[in-house]
Amino acid sequence: MIYRLLTVFGVLTFSFAFTTTDDLKTNLETSKIEAIASTIPEENTKSNFENKVATLYSEFSTKNISVPAMPVFEKAMKGYEQLDETGKVGKKILTVIDFGLSSTKKRMWIMNMQTKKVLFNTYVSHGKNTGGEFANKFSNTVNSLQSSLGFYVTAETYYGKNGLSLFIDGMEKGFNSNARKRYVVIHGADYAEPNFIDRIGRLGRSYGCPAVPNTIAKEVIDTIKEESVVYIHKNNKEYLEKSTLLNS
Repeated sequence: MIYRLLTVFGVLTFSFAFTTTDDLKTNLETSKIEAIASTIPEENTKSNFENKVATLYSEFSTKNISVPAMPVFEKAMKGYEQLDETGKVGKKILTVIDFGLSSTKKRMWIMNMQTKKVLFNTYVSHGKNTGGEFANKFSNTVNSLQSSLGFYVTAETYYGKNGLSLFIDGMEKGFNSNARKRYVVIHGADYAEPNFIDRIGRLGRSYGCPAVPNTIAKEVIDTIKEESVVYIHKNNKEYLEKSTLLNS
């Protein structure tokens, strides 16, 4: 009886030792594979995003006469996707303002992300202390009279000294988070009309608001109000390096 018990114990001990060694080897191999594979999802995500943007850009380019430059469009899509995923987008419309362009150019695009149509391509003014023909200085400070870069989500409308106006809420702390406090809104202005360029050589300037031509202001505001995305772009080193929506 004792012999049988010792035999069984010996077999179990041998079996346990063998299994443990084999499992250890298997676990080590599995860990190595998982460590290598762990980098793949991130690369695939980046690749998938780039492919999606390329496809979208091709569709917009095919269907429309004018679209933003590809690098600007890609940046706009980074923020748009994140805001959409977090439930902040109620209207599938993306507005891109490229302040890298002269104010004599139509540097504002309002794009329907479902139909892939550019609804408006028009002029837009920058802030008085942001620059003359070109936008160069930006601020999030009250009374700076400068434009602010980054991503916004449109909100409600109101009637003020500039007529129908649209609140836009800044989504990026340090860059545009004081938009509501500063009354940085979208509104119409005579100085944003193309005939102003003919007289002065550039658009007029606002107190920091992205002002659009008076003749289309109501249509523009009605189109983008209530939770669509606005992206104001410039190749500004500080913004490009510190924007959480561009670098997350």
